[in-house]
Amino acid sequence: METSPPSVAGFVADRPAPGDPVPQTLLLLGASGDLAARLLLPGLGRLVASGAQPGLRLIGSGTDDWDDERWRRRVADSFALVGADGPRETEVVRAARYLPADVTGEEDLRRLLAACHGQVVIFFALPPAITARAAAALARIGLPPGTRLMLEKPFGTDAVSARSLNDILAGLVPEDQVHRIDHFLGKSTVVNILGLRFANRIFEPVLNSAHVACVDIVFDETLGLEGRAGYYDGTGALVDMVQSHLLQVLALMAMDAPPTLDARDLRGRKAQVLRATRVWDDDPVRWSRRARYTAGEVDGRRLPGYADEPGIDPARGTETLAEVVLAVDTWRWAGVPFRLRSGKALAGTRKEAIVTFKQPPRVPTGLTGYEQPDRLRIGFGPDRLGLDVNVNGPGNPLELDQVHLMADFGPGELPPYGEVLRGAFEGDPTLSVRGDTAEDCWRIVEPVLEAWRAGAVPLQEYPAGSPGPKDFLLTPAPGEMRRH
Repeated sequence: METSPPSVAGFVADRPAPGDPVPQTLLLLGASGDLAARLLLPGLGRLVASGAQPGLRLIGSGTDDWDDERWRRRVADSFALVGADGPRETEVVRAARYLPADVTGEEDLRRLLAACHGQVVIFFALPPAITARAAAALARIGLPPGTRLMLEKPFGTDAVSARSLNDILAGLVPEDQVHRIDHFLGKSTVVNILGLRFANRIFEPVLNSAHVACVDIVFDETLGLEGRAGYYDGTGALVDMVQSHLLQVLALMAMDAPPTLDARDLRGRKAQVLRATRVWDDDPVRWSRRARYTAGEVDGRRLPGYADEPGIDPARGTETLAEVVLAVDTWRWAGVPFRLRSGKALAGTRKEAIVTFKQPPRVPTGLTGYEQPDRLRIGFGPDRLGLDVNVNGPGNPLELDQVHLMADFGPGELPPYGEVLRGAFEGDPTLSVRGDTAEDCWRIVEPVLEAWRAGAVPLQEYPAGSPGPKDFLLTPAPGEMRRH
């Protein structure tokens, strides 16, 4: 039987007048870090500019000895990045406060909570180990009624720590008040997968093992470290992208249609898919690859080798390019390989999910030129839908050409962090990661991590600005989509 966690001694929630919105406080732990400035605060600025969350109070906290004025400058600068400088946003900046604190200490946490008013939303913009310690301290002192928790990925550092963190969180608040943030789920294009699949009869009946040869989910970047060595060197491409973002995309691509888009239905369907997912043939040595970039040139910029970047420990063997082939053992997808890949400092940006269909059983004699199978493409940057199909070409009507049909997805109203923040403020966990699926994502990749730690899969190298090692698992990227 669930029991409510103890409330903080001395905390008195503001009581709004009937019909008035409930005042809310966003308590940002790790406020002076890079994540807050680059992503979280700009997303909040756009959300406030949209008219949502009137009267929101913003309190930042961190170990840096900042004062209110420095924090307000940080917030204002981040808001300005997205043009959020209207009267609503100015009021949030003017009222913002910063309280230096050790967020793993009980007395400091009591002081932070006492500064909040109304309903409290706590965002843990912290490394996993610090998040766990802060959550454990909060469990000892209790939380104000109705508090919502937002946690930045990765959720734990392995399946055991993720399970331990979930146990702590379960003692703090109910599961539907825990918002594990994967901002990929706030991308309008990723969410558009649902509309594409389940509102178009021409696609959904053929998205299964009878018709699909493979599914590729790719997130290749030309960017290198960009000053994030402190985070990235302890994480790597597999955990940073595949274990979190790309597995969430896989779940949306492979799940069966939910009855509704209610959080319980949608997250339940995703959980079913991830429970059925494992490394292909249970053989991580054969079906995974890793590499890191050496010195090279990307988009006219010279990049040093990853091992030579400031703040990097070469002995860690951290990969900047990871590939893994997975099986989804459901009735719909059994036998179809899902190939996930993410890399940095590559020749080009490629962010898309590609469904490659099987070849037709037979192309009639007399038709020539069939070379490429049909493909359905969902681009995450730029946001677009593409379809590669074979048609009779100009000139000789019996010769086939492949054409590339393309349509742009409309941009979302808010950036990804604005979407996930709105979900937390409104108490809607639809776009957050449920606790059991967070643990399953670790279960899926742990055999790969173990094989890599044991040296069973060699750490290859590729020059920055190249397509990556030649013997990697994923098929080469096809030509860019063109309008026809």
